Parts: sequence; structure tokens; C-alpha cells
Amino acid sequence: MSTEILARIEDVLDQVRPALHADGGDVELVDYDEEGFVHITMHGACGGCPMSTATLTLGIEAELRRQIPEIEGVINV
Repeated sequence: MSTEILARIEDVLDQVRPALHADGGDVELVDYDEEGFVHITMHGACGGCPMSTATLTLGIEAELRRQIPEIEGVINV
């Protein structure tokens, strides 16, 4: 696993965190696998929110894929 890509992923997550914090939630990077999938965990209000799937797909995944083309998708673990 590349240290550079992990740093780039964390940079993007830092960009989306203020919106998550505003709603009482957060996101944690767990892993980035060889197939190009980012594994994250949603915390706080985002952990049990019915809209967390939309936040994950339309917010976090979209921004990660836009800024880091190597990423294939995001998995909430």
C-alpha cells in the first residue's frame, strides 16, 4: 500500500470532514486495498444516519474519485 495514496486520501477526507462535523459525524480511513477500494468507517451521527449511504456515495466517494482517479470505490466497514 502506497504511503502517498494514503496521504492523498486523508487530504480529501480532511476536505469533506467539516460538512460531516457540522452534522455531528466523522469518517475514518481504515484501509486502501490493491483493487483500488477505500475502506472507511463512519462515526458519530453519520454511523447510524439513514442518509449515510448517500453521504458515502454522493459526497465522500465522488470527491475521492474526482481527485484520485486510481480509486475504484469506497466501502463502509
